[in-house]
Amino acid sequence: MTEDARSYITDPKTLRALSHPTRWTIIELLGAERTATATRCAEYSGESVASCSYHLGMLAKYGFVEHAPDASGREKPWRLTSDDQSWHASDLGPDAALAAETLSEVFLDHEVGQIKDWVRRASREPVEWQKAAGISGRALYCTPDELVALQAGLDELLAPFRDRDDDPAARPDGARLVRLLISGRLLRT
Repeated sequence: MTEDARSYITDPKTLRALSHPTRWTIIELLGAERTATATRCAEYSGESVASCSYHLGMLAKYGFVEHAPDASGREKPWRLTSDDQSWHASDLGPDAALAAETLSEVFLDHEVGQIKDWVRRASREPVEWQKAAGISGRALYCTPDELVALQAGLDELLAPFRDRDDDPAARPDGARLVRLLISGRLLRT
């Protein structure tokens, strides 16, 4: 998805609605499993079912989740309304910019926590996964336009893998869910 095609969240209340660690854990689960009940969210997050029900309700209030169609049973599963939650603080008023900055911190705390979890358990995974996964960083000189083009190029490289999200038959044998975190930012100089 290109920078221009993204729909950015700009409303301060909506930005604040995402600024909770449990909500990111729920979003992560729904992204991975496509649907989940409040009970499954509680199992995954370590929170109570009541807490997860509350957070699902808040995510629904702001349009991030909805009940999955054709759900049967006592407890109805939820699903994401979109796999893309994008925001940035540029071109926002002070209240929205502060909410976007807070959301970015909560999101990064969640992502870094997941990376630390991988580091703690990597040695118990098969060697091929230990060698394939990793953490790296690289500094390079570029213009803002080049950085946008670089990120668009990375999105294009990832596009063929997105088809596998909803179609398990499209996944090769041995495929497992992995998470890429890509950050383009200025270094402090």
